[in-house]
Amino acid sequence: MSSQNLSLPHYSEFYQNFNRQDFDKHFVGDFSGQINPAIECCDRYAHTDKIALYWEGLDGQSEEVSFKKLKEETAKVANFLVAQGVKPGDFVAGLLPRTPQLLYTIIGAWKAGAIYQPLFTAFGPKAIEQRLQTSKAKVIITDHINRPKLEEVKFPRTDGVKVVLSRDENAQKYQGDFDYAKDISQQSSEFEPVARSGEDLMMILSTSGTTGLPKGVPVPIHALTSFKIYMDYAVDLREEDRFWNLADPGWAYGLYYSVTGPLINGNSLLFNEAGFTAEDTYRVIKKYKITNLAGSPTAFRLLIGAGEELAQEIKGQLRRVSSAGEALNPEVIRWFREELGTVICDHYGQTELGMVVNNHHSLDHTKKAGSMGFPMPGYKMAVVDENGQEVAPNTPGELAVDIANSSVLWFKGYYQKETDSIRKGYYHTHDTAEMNEEGLFTYVGRSDDVITSSGYRIGPFDVESALVEHPAVVESAVVGIPDEKRTEIVKAYIVLNPKTLKEIGTMEEEQQKKFKEDLKEEISLFVKKSLAAHAYPRIIEFLDQLPKTPSGKIQRYLLRSK
Repeated sequence: MSSQNLSLPHYSEFYQNFNRQDFDKHFVGDFSGQINPAIECCDRYAHTDKIALYWEGLDGQSEEVSFKKLKEETAKVANFLVAQGVKPGDFVAGLLPRTPQLLYTIIGAWKAGAIYQPLFTAFGPKAIEQRLQTSKAKVIITDHINRPKLEEVKFPRTDGVKVVLSRDENAQKYQGDFDYAKDISQQSSEFEPVARSGEDLMMILSTSGTTGLPKGVPVPIHALTSFKIYMDYAVDLREEDRFWNLADPGWAYGLYYSVTGPLINGNSLLFNEAGFTAEDTYRVIKKYKITNLAGSPTAFRLLIGAGEELAQEIKGQLRRVSSAGEALNPEVIRWFREELGTVICDHYGQTELGMVVNNHHSLDHTKKAGSMGFPMPGYKMAVVDENGQEVAPNTPGELAVDIANSSVLWFKGYYQKETDSIRKGYYHTHDTAEMNEEGLFTYVGRSDDVITSSGYRIGPFDVESALVEHPAVVESAVVGIPDEKRTEIVKAYIVLNPKTLKEIGTMEEEQQKKFKEDLKEEISLFVKKSLAAHAYPRIIEFLDQLPKTPSGKIQRYLLRSK
């Protein structure tokens, strides 16, 4: 479908006439004090025969979960949580793979009035601990594969309840744990969702910057309005669509738009528990007759890399494809048009905002390859200089949100922390962009040191903190370097401790080379295990000292230019 098709609402007119209250009416609850996200995403559709979840498990397993069953299973979770003393406003964490029980945990927590916290299954103990220190979750629901990680986590509370979903009778048992099959599955399937207000929180995620530990991003219930607008007008999700968002629900794009977004509209979502491969992705698209697909450019490049033969099997099947997480290469746009017969659109957002600048599938506006698009209805975006003043068209500056004129903006600050991103009436994204005379935004780059790799945003401080825990490392600095497949990869510059340097000094030249290469591999694996599988340094370089300012701050920009 052409971006200029007259059957689509014209962007300018739609944007100018946008009224948030018109979208709030799509919800059965009242944001002023009588609303629950579990009703909006589940219970109100339970009288239908609609499927809420298609699950593609490991080893050929699969399951279809209706909204009726989803209502019953999430009631069981809610009853269990209440029995364990969880009160409205408490935190419940999920450390689970993409299984039906993950969805039951999310919506069950909401049903009980609790705040859901995702814990990505690729996280190591350190990353999990950092996030639990923020939430102080009362209950953690996990599986037997991830449960051992919690033994290495220093909990901020001593009464945290652990629930384990086990598909292995021989898996190690831990004293005091609850068993999902016995202690949740046998609960009552009736539960009246707790009434909340739009300002109450429904979930908390974490984001990383360059100068501190991960910061909690509180997501209020009224963010549902923003999520719905994105699904309706950027993704163009329709009732007849089969939708699949490839993003993991452990991250914002997945939790906001692979879970919450489709369920708001009564659409199904799809969980594929298997790890990503191009061949399996094509298989699942074909099997489930997916018509509306979302994911990251990294995933889409891997689909391209698998060749044209597999693509031919689904050519013409995908009505819409949406891309988020990093800038979309024009070559990907061309390939999807020619080889899959569909239009792929680039979208921009952050954990703190959700998606805010998009090439909207469902609105008629100019779509230019390489651009971010236009502001989503409900947001007024601007490009500002270092003084917070809006700049002239076609002038690079920092992308910012005009708070007073963004009725759908839900982010007000990090959880229990000061937020320097909000100042002088703008939320500052720390990303550089420019806007042309037509109002079309184009991404230029980042104005901070956060690394974007395979669609993940990686904070250097997290990786550096993990690196210095290795006994051979005394100091480290981490930067992103360009990579064709992943956009960037993590590179670490390391200063070794005197003991290790002394040991190296006693070796012959060839021994030194081998020792250093072995040590680099050891350090990389150390970070991969303790922090996260996507955040470890793929390249390591040893330095005598790191470049610093007179005040002692690391000058990463000098390392990036090496």
